Amino acid sequence: MKELEDEPMQQTGADTAPSSEELWNEDTYAAWVSRFGTPAEAALKLKKDPGAKLYPLSAYFGEVSGRRMMNLMGSNGMKAVALALQGAQVSVADFSEANARYAGELAEQAGVELNYIVSDVLKLPEEVTNGTYDIVFAELGIVHYFTDLAPFMDTAYKLLAAGGRFVLRDFHPVTTKLITSKGSTAKVRKHKVTGDYFDTALQEKKVSYSKYLPSSGEVTGAAAHSVVYWRRWTLGELVTAAAASGLIIRQLVEEPNLSSDVYDRGIPKTFTLVAEKA
Repeated sequence: MKELEDEPMQQTGADTAPSSEELWNEDTYAAWVSRFGTPAEAALKLKKDPGAKLYPLSAYFGEVSGRRMMNLMGSNGMKAVALALQGAQVSVADFSEANARYAGELAEQAGVELNYIVSDVLKLPEEVTNGTYDIVFAELGIVHYFTDLAPFMDTAYKLLAAGGRFVLRDFHPVTTKLITSKGSTAKVRKHKVTGDYFDTALQEKKVSYSKYLPSSGEVTGAAAHSVVYWRRWTLGELVTAAAASGLIIRQLVEEPNLSSDVYDRGIPKTFTLVAEKA
């Protein structure tokens, strides 16, 4: 099941060119097909081993069957559908119609239900932020989109039921803010401290899905020009913002490169913050 906000849609016809938003959505959908295959192909892989897609998050979730879960900025729904295959009741909140389309088709092909809410996660309707979720999570490439962490952490708090758990897994700021890495293999990989860990400046970046667009043909519409502005946060800022929202910090796990024992050895690559609502 897919729940969408009522938003004005621009109609197209023989004499009307597609809007930039429609072109952007088509580009985004094409990017996911390029990376994961069609929703049918991706669903087939997920059904074989949904747990593989959830590593290492599942260690912080515990048993998910029957639990109400919210994936903030859940993108194409891969994690959400994997959780639904394990018996969870999953919702996703994300602003992208194209992500919702891919996720909805993925869920349908996987034979599970998915509640997809197309919305700015900071502007979710009150009937959603009513404190009913057992687990709220966000992961990998999320927090840098917020120029103020307080509204994001407050949203997580409002979504959670009493005793509910918030899990945030993202890239470690030592890697994103401090170190520049060059070299594509472990033997030639070189690292330099070139950044400023305490820099608060906004950074202009290309849209996140652009690297997955098919190589044949050119990017069309708004995607050819779209940029986002990132704010890289320190670990201290993230923990403090979570605590200030009323969440109780239970764990902060700093992780190495989990895909390799030797590649980028000794450098924190990701972190997982686990907090609860009293």
